[in-house]
Amino acid sequence: MHPQQTNTASAVPPQRPSRRGAAASAPVEDYPLLVRFAYLVLPSAAGRGRRVLAAHALVQRVLAPSGSGEHPARGTCDGGGREGLPAGGAGLGRAAGLPRARQPEPGGADPEAGGADPGPGGADPGPGYAGARERLLRHALRTPRFGTRPPWLLPRIWGLRVLPHPGGCAELALDQRLATLSPQGRAACVLRGLDGLDDAGAHRVLAAAGAGDPAAALAEADGVPLREYGPELFRSPEFDACSLRVRPPDLARRRRRLRTGAAALAAAAVCGLLLGPPGSGGTAGGGAAGGGASGAAVDPARLVRAAPAAWETAARRDFSVWPARGALVGDTALLRRALQAWASPGERVTVSAAPGTASGPPSGPARLLFAGEVGRARVVLLHDGLRAVRYSEPLRETSGAPALDFARTDAADAVSAAALVVGRAGGRVRYLTAPWVREVSAGDLLAPGAPDRALVRDASGVTAPLRGAARGRGCSAWPVLAVRDAEGGRRLLTDLGELTPARLTFGPPDAPVDATGPEAGDLWARTACALPGLRAHGVREVNAWAYARQRLPEANGTATWLCTRAETWRGDGVRVSARFQAPGTRTGVPAAVVAEAEDSPACGARTPRVLAGVMWRSRAGQWYALAAGGGPFRSVALSGGVRGEGPGPVLAVRAPEGVRAEPNGVLADGTRVGALR
Repeated sequence: MHPQQTNTASAVPPQRPSRRGAAASAPVEDYPLLVRFAYLVLPSAAGRGRRVLAAHALVQRVLAPSGSGEHPARGTCDGGGREGLPAGGAGLGRAAGLPRARQPEPGGADPEAGGADPGPGGADPGPGYAGARERLLRHALRTPRFGTRPPWLLPRIWGLRVLPHPGGCAELALDQRLATLSPQGRAACVLRGLDGLDDAGAHRVLAAAGAGDPAAALAEADGVPLREYGPELFRSPEFDACSLRVRPPDLARRRRRLRTGAAALAAAAVCGLLLGPPGSGGTAGGGAAGGGASGAAVDPARLVRAAPAAWETAARRDFSVWPARGALVGDTALLRRALQAWASPGERVTVSAAPGTASGPPSGPARLLFAGEVGRARVVLLHDGLRAVRYSEPLRETSGAPALDFARTDAADAVSAAALVVGRAGGRVRYLTAPWVREVSAGDLLAPGAPDRALVRDASGVTAPLRGAARGRGCSAWPVLAVRDAEGGRRLLTDLGELTPARLTFGPPDAPVDATGPEAGDLWARTACALPGLRAHGVREVNAWAYARQRLPEANGTATWLCTRAETWRGDGVRVSARFQAPGTRTGVPAAVVAEAEDSPACGARTPRVLAGVMWRSRAGQWYALAAGGGPFRSVALSGGVRGEGPGPVLAVRAPEGVRAEPNGVLADGTRVGALR
């Protein structure tokens, strides 16, 4: 943790497991610690609410009934830690818990020698904790992508969202660092930080859980040094998936979905009555063999192909005016296989879809964008007006199975339709660029002053391989694709693991511009390493805005307050975060998240304002409650454990350690608003 930044959540010491009776089943008392362990090891791409449910589902799956007949799956989270002290919109504060002495686990550090303390609640884990942890880790390593394609049925909470208590700068910075690691690397890091194991103990647990290369996992975990991210951060309520906040979802959108679902059920019932039972006139085999629209959807001869120069005179430039390109656009057999896989994938075809994207068959003839060889695969890109679809098959049938990827592209414009990912292999990405793209180059967000490197394209518009963003090796570089169109504008696109790259913009949310220029480059150099948290989320555009700069007390320099907003293709699922950048932070270290929200209008074109706060400690050791607003704030105030008010948009009030404070502000028109939450 940087000396200027603070831990704003209670530091509750975690349980450390004992190896007594490894074969015994874990008692109910171990449930909170196991859920915390699972929450830390599981990936964060799906969001905190889904991650909480997945952690509980995974722990309940691996726990066996205890010898007394009590079923651990019905255990509670009473020992899971005290209520956290949230930052930003949910309050600011810090507290401490008292550890209790216990016997060290073989392979772990002795508590009296500076090792890990007991877990949340202050109790030792039961004799079966080590065995339950091993089974838990084995299941977690087998299911690294639960966020996009869950392999087990997660519990459902209808009408409510459950979230852990938000922590402070350091906890959220740790969560972001963990998100950059592979599943095995995360597990190694959590074994060290939460359970206090040394390298030998962590290696033994990883090997027993079936990790492919425990030594490589430990080397990868070295990128998260416990000197900077201490063990107390792993014990924070930020990672306590048993102590939760409950919030309602978007009620208006839920009502719309209910009405839409009712209409769809009614339409399905009418269609069933009209079509009659199977064999009475319809085709039992589905769209792949039927006539009419379904037959046209799988007929290569019916594919729509735009004229090569249609984009030059089109009133609107999007995927509908992309010409069909590639050396295999005349390969009827390949096109037929792609269309049949789309209409009826079968068990051999691996299907993935961005969130909110339907993976069903086309309703009519699709548009052909590309067909050709890319690396060691034959690739076909199709478009049906709302979705881009990529079909890929290995050149040699024994090399693997075909794959089908879907992404939403509705309401695309000339920039969002500038490129599609046509190939991904060996950590490198190839793009198919739009016909109006005149120049492509490769840049690095973490080196804003460095010139772009020219990127070669073939005759079909496919780029040379571009190195993807590093995963699991820290954040030393963040490659981006820079494209220039006929108007000469430079646009930045980045790969977030999906078919459509995300556009990067900069500036006030009511008038963002492309992330070019020195100021935008410096801001994105401080923000890029937070992008892994947006992977596989269906993101269309990410805007970064430096909404306030604050001169810190005691001549500690000037801090920057940032807001990032990730818009999605589907409209909902928008992610907003307010960030605090302490002075002197080196390039590549992301600004610490102090508040975040989903589906909030804040920091967007509709509501171009944001307010957040954080607890901060000066170099002399004095604590302050800081708050800053972006937008027309007339004044900013703090309430709760710390009170103060001053003219906007920033405020700093001296505060004792461990207090809670709630930021609020008054706009120029007299409207009182709260902080981001």
